[in-house]
Amino acid sequence: MTAVAPDAPVILETRGLVKRFDEFTAVKSVSFSVQRGEIFGYLGANGAGKSTTIRILCGLLTPTSGEAIVAGHDVAKDPESVRLSVGYMSQRFSLYPDLTAAENLDFFGGAYRIPRTLRLARAAALLRDVDLPPNDPRPAGELPGGMRQRLALATALIHAPPIVFPDEPTAGVDPEARRNFWRIIRKLAAAGTTVFVTTHYMDEAEYCGRVGMMVDGELVALDTPQGLKRSFVPGRTFALRGRRLPHAALAALPYVRAVEGFGAGLHVRCDEDAPGALALVEAARAAGAEEPFAEEIAATLEDVFLAVAGRSEAS
Repeated sequence: MTAVAPDAPVILETRGLVKRFDEFTAVKSVSFSVQRGEIFGYLGANGAGKSTTIRILCGLLTPTSGEAIVAGHDVAKDPESVRLSVGYMSQRFSLYPDLTAAENLDFFGGAYRIPRTLRLARAAALLRDVDLPPNDPRPAGELPGGMRQRLALATALIHAPPIVFPDEPTAGVDPEARRNFWRIIRKLAAAGTTVFVTTHYMDEAEYCGRVGMMVDGELVALDTPQGLKRSFVPGRTFALRGRRLPHAALAALPYVRAVEGFGAGLHVRCDEDAPGALALVEAARAAGAEEPFAEEIAATLEDVFLAVAGRSEAS
């Protein structure tokens, strides 16, 4: 987890942000703030309102009501200044596939009207920062996924924005490429760049200083990863594996708070004074499970997300 000093200045703030499309409300009175140098995670299922929020914060959509201030600029009143103050890394392949890495950076730097000498110097520095060779002759379309991903981040940073928005940045890349990308993200934040990131990988969200969770257009949870776990998944969590696992029978046990499917097994969340793994195994076997095995595990942000989504559906 990456944290910033409590007195770090606020660089992004929303107050009662709303976005409607005809009769559909995509973002429902969302309020939060982000500090300079913070890695802020924004999570939610598809259609939860994440991308709409980000498009507003990047100056690409006008809010229906409410307010958003990004790097000192009001997104409704001065969207052009907002766009110049942020870097956006799309989850889609946003590079020019027939240009090399250096040529892509030169092109995007020119689009921001950065003088050529300065943008070439910035391009060389960014290629070093994201661990790309400076004179790779291959066009971007022929680069491996992890290299393309790092190049896309570099193009989002060519104009030295104080805030960068990586949108699902590691989708479709291998675990090593994901680790390398997050190493670069932490380095950026340590140097003062604010990173507002969306991801479907809950293990990656553990790297964030704070995490906001969206459900059906509402920001329903916001805290540090550890704070979210304390609030939404208190008690003890057990991983249960085996065949014919009795979901309903386990959920009916007096000390069980929730049972969720995880792959081929279950995560069983219990009271703090629950009897433990052996009791779960015995209860599962008595209810018809075959070869059950249980072990106590640390709660994850995936457990939190399931608890948050379940609570929202129940309300």
